[in-house]
Amino acid sequence: MKRTFGTIIQIGDILVSEDVVLEYFSCDYPLCKGSCCIIGDSGAPLREEELEPIEANYRVFAPLMREKGRKAVEEKGFFEIDRDGDIVTPLVPGSEECAFCHFEDGNCFCAIERQFDKGRSTFRKPVSCSLYPVRVVDLGGGMKGLNLHRWDICEGAYIKGRREGIRVYEFLRGPLTEAFGEDFYSALSAAATRLIAAS
Repeated sequence: MKRTFGTIIQIGDILVSEDVVLEYFSCDYPLCKGSCCIIGDSGAPLREEELEPIEANYRVFAPLMREKGRKAVEEKGFFEIDRDGDIVTPLVPGSEECAFCHFEDGNCFCAIERQFDKGRSTFRKPVSCSLYPVRVVDLGGGMKGLNLHRWDICEGAYIKGRREGIRVYEFLRGPLTEAFGEDFYSALSAAATRLIAAS
């Protein structure tokens, strides 16, 4: 079957797939209960510059982690290398659960973010977690690609986004701005308006 590629939006050295603009998305947390933190074939992708702040704030969010999560960090460190050679958060051995998970009433949250929200940590959480369902791909030569990652556990989020009329890039306004800047998001919004009008 021949695969067709849609429109690619280029903003400086960042290429954005049209799915990020055209698809609808809005997390339906009461439905998924944080499944993306406990299901997957590896931990959350980490940037090298995120390793130091995770280590520096560890004593603050460690008390919220499950014992087996703390044990995973003791055994593996603050990161591990997955089968693709990428730096990722450590997983609890024998499971797909991120070591930094925090559970309340059967719901999974990020222990790092919980403490940040309380003003106790200077690091919010890995950028890859904030940007989900968008994944950042290093294309080489300083170029990066932003692609939509489709996962069946997020099906409810696509339905909710469609129902509420929220596109992926709109849902991720804060994280996209934080990661790439106001100018990037303004340019993406302008390109999105044109692309949506033409679709």
